[in-house]
Amino acid sequence: MDALEKGAATSVPAPRGRPSRGRPPKLQRSRGAGRGLEKPPHLAALVLARGGSKGIPLKNIKRLAGVPLIGWVLRAALDAGVFQSVWVSTDHDEIENVAKQFGAQVHRRSSETSKDSSTSLDAIVEFLNYHNEVDIVGNIQATSPCLHPTDLQKVAEMIREEGYDSVFSVVRRHQFRWSEIQKGVREVTEPLNLNPAKRPRRQDWDGELYENGSFYFAKRHLIEMGYLQGGKMAYYEMRAEHSVDIDVDIDWPIAEQRVLRFGYFGKEKLKEIKLLVCNIDGCLTNGHIYVSGDQKEIISYDVKDAIGISLLKKNGIEVRFISERACSKQTLSALKLDCKMEVSVSDKLAIVDEWRKEMGLCWKEVAYLGNEVSDEECLKRAGLSAVPADACSGAQKAVGYICKCGGGRGAIREFAEHIFLMIEKVNNSCQK
Repeated sequence: MDALEKGAATSVPAPRGRPSRGRPPKLQRSRGAGRGLEKPPHLAALVLARGGSKGIPLKNIKRLAGVPLIGWVLRAALDAGVFQSVWVSTDHDEIENVAKQFGAQVHRRSSETSKDSSTSLDAIVEFLNYHNEVDIVGNIQATSPCLHPTDLQKVAEMIREEGYDSVFSVVRRHQFRWSEIQKGVREVTEPLNLNPAKRPRRQDWDGELYENGSFYFAKRHLIEMGYLQGGKMAYYEMRAEHSVDIDVDIDWPIAEQRVLRFGYFGKEKLKEIKLLVCNIDGCLTNGHIYVSGDQKEIISYDVKDAIGISLLKKNGIEVRFISERACSKQTLSALKLDCKMEVSVSDKLAIVDEWRKEMGLCWKEVAYLGNEVSDEECLKRAGLSAVPADACSGAQKAVGYICKCGGGRGAIREFAEHIFLMIEKVNNSCQK
C-alpha cells in the first residue's frame, strides 16, 4: 500500500494522464432548482481495487471466509445508507463483475492510474474528474474486511453535521517504540515513548493512536489541492477487533477467523440454525457415479463430511438430504448417515419449505448447501447458504459462503464449522 493509502497528509500533484476515452465533460455541481437551494452534499464511497496486486494475485477478489475480499467492505458501505453512490475503481474485468454483483457502480480507471507507481490520490482525482456531482469522497480500503456500517455512519455525521473537512480511521495500540540503529553505526537505542525506569502497566497507559488504513474521507476541495487529510481534520477511533488489514495480516487463515468472529454479515440479524439441507450429488458426493457389473450404483463420500454431519447432529442441528435425481435409496442407506432423504425432487424449494414448516422454523433457521441451478432459490432463502468450491457459477452467485473444499471432498465439514462459528456469533450478541 502506498504512502497516501496510509493517509500521509502531503501534497501530491494531480495525475497527468487521463483515461483513454477522452477528456471528461464539465458537469454542473449539485444545486437546488429554482430557489437557489443547495442539495445535500453528494457523499460517494470509493473503493480502489487495482488488478495488479504484487503480493497476492487478484487479492481484492480472493475469497476470505467464503466472500470476495472486496465484498466485505461493499456490503458495509451499501448497508450504511449514508452514501448517495458506492463505487469501485478498477482496471480489471473480474473485479468489475464482482463489484456489480455486490451492487456497486464501476469506474474503469485508466492505465495511467493503474501503474505500480500510481498513488491512491491519483486514482481518486481521476474519479472526481469524471464525477463532478461528487462533493465528498469516502475512500474505503478493500483490505479492511471487518469494517461495519456503524463506523461509516458516524464518520458521515462528522463530515455533514460537525463540519469536518477530512476524517480518517485510527486504532489504539499499546506498543513501546525504540529508535532504530543503522547497521555498522556504534550507537545505543533510545526509548521513544516510555521511561524504561518506570514502565507503565497496560491498564495505566492510554496507548497511542495509529492509522489503520480502513478509510479516508475528504471533501473535494482538499483532494483537488492534493490532500486526503487537511483542513478541519479529525480521526475516528475504530475498535481493535475491527482493525484487520490484509496488506499487513498476510496470514490469510488467521484473517479469516477474525472476520468470521468480528466481521459484518448483513442487516438482518442472524438466527441459530436448526436444520441443514444438503444436495446429494455434488455436495455429499463429488457427482461421480460408478456402476457395477450387476448394474448397481456405487457412490463415494468423504469421511470428514460424515464427521461434520455427526457434529451437527450432536449440536442439535437436524441434517437432511435432497436430490432431483432418482438416487438408489439402497445405496444411500448403506452410507449409514441416519438422515432423512428425499430423491426424485422436481421442486426443491417446495420440499424444503415443507420441511421447515413441519419443524416450525423460519427460513433464517435453515442452512442450505447446494451446487446446481436447481438449488438457487433455496440458497437465496436460507439463513446461511453455501456451495462447494466446484459449484456452478449461478449457485455461487446466490450464496454468502463458498467453500474451499469441493463436493464430496470435505465441503459439508467445512460448512459445519462455518455454521458453528455463526451460532457462536449469535450467542455472543445475545449476551451483550
